[in-house]
Amino acid sequence: MESPKIRLSAKEQHILKLISAGKTSTEIADEMCLSLPTIKWYRKRLRAKFDASTSVEMIRKALEQGIL
Repeated sequence: MESPKIRLSAKEQHILKLISAGKTSTEIADEMCLSLPTIKWYRKRLRAKFDASTSVEMIRKALEQGIL
């Protein structure tokens, strides 16, 4: 059975792409003019959506699902 496609907001997609490009939370916060706690919250939310315990696992799952 195929797992349901994960839905991401435009901001979540942007943050996911920056994470996959190797950007740190601080770099992402600066680039997007958001606070560091906000970026950390988004990272945590993204890992939860992908049911991933690490960013690497999250990126792998995003690639497998064609999101990245």
